[in-house]
Amino acid sequence: MERVLADKANWLAGHGHEVIIVTTDQRAQADAFPMDGKIRHIDLGINYEHDNGKNLLNKLIRFPFRRLRHRRALKRLLLEIRPDVTVSMFCNEVSFLPKIHDGSAKVLEVHFSRFKRLQYGRKGLWGAADRIMSRMDLRDVRKYDRFVVLTQEDKGYWGDLPNMVVIPNPLARRPETPSGLEAKVVAAVGRYAPQKGLDRLIEAWRLVAIKHPDWQLRLVGDGELKAELQAQVNRYGLGKCIQLGRAKDGMDPVYRNTSLLALTSHYEGLPMVLLEAQAYGIPAVAFTCKCGPRDVITDGVDGLLVPEGNINAFASALGSLMDHPERIREMGANALRAADRWDLETIMQQWTELFENVSSSRR
Repeated sequence: MERVLADKANWLAGHGHEVIIVTTDQRAQADAFPMDGKIRHIDLGINYEHDNGKNLLNKLIRFPFRRLRHRRALKRLLLEIRPDVTVSMFCNEVSFLPKIHDGSAKVLEVHFSRFKRLQYGRKGLWGAADRIMSRMDLRDVRKYDRFVVLTQEDKGYWGDLPNMVVIPNPLARRPETPSGLEAKVVAAVGRYAPQKGLDRLIEAWRLVAIKHPDWQLRLVGDGELKAELQAQVNRYGLGKCIQLGRAKDGMDPVYRNTSLLALTSHYEGLPMVLLEAQAYGIPAVAFTCKCGPRDVITDGVDGLLVPEGNINAFASALGSLMDHPERIREMGANALRAADRWDLETIMQQWTELFENVSSSRR
């Protein structure tokens, strides 16, 4: 989300728009990605994250006070700067932003999916809270002038909302040359976290390695499950064909030395790794999780879609491509052409048209 925000904000600032980014939890940290010098950054100092990891009772007590401070501070700011359009990234202001009457059009964008609160599968009080908030989400999104989702799949899950539009994330950078698709390497890129389902990929690789011992699986990322995933690799005796590591010199060397991308996530919004792989002409094999893979991959054309959670089928899909390198090259060429859909200029034209439409309707 931070990278996509930076890319869009930089494009808007570079095209003459005044851009102000408002945060709540910056805590004097530097921006994660380079920002155009013309962009203003204002932090409200609410610090919701101080309560992360604490029990539900603690959050129930503290959250309303933080949100009240947030609402008052944001209202003062918007009445002062009087923007034409105010965009929420579905954060803690989502329920009250439309109630701030500063004259700006209100736009909401979601970087996850309709099921973002339910897909954790939490039980007890946390699960009940997730279900309640999910129903509140549907109520809140209706209050915005426009509600932007990332995929056609997710649009269907929200229902027939008259204010909803689909605008995918853009790819701000395209490589000069694609992958050569010569290395016998499959890459999986993402956080070592439960969402990414990398344990499922390691399970599938047990089957793949039997018939394709000359292929390597490279996991690229970091996170709280690194030791657990490494233990799983060691337990299965796959240490020689599975590597866990971080991209020390950026992702370009990784993609250039990859012939297939694997995505085994339990849930997504619009997986940027699939877009990046297409930009390098790399076919992907992905579970049909909610949401994203169905919108990005055309099954059998530029990659393969596997029924969610079917580990045997995932291993078979990988093996079917490994057995036919000419099919990998054909799909790679199709993936490269498909990547044109995510061009930054194309996507930002959709955003500027949206901004112009909602602004004019307010005049």
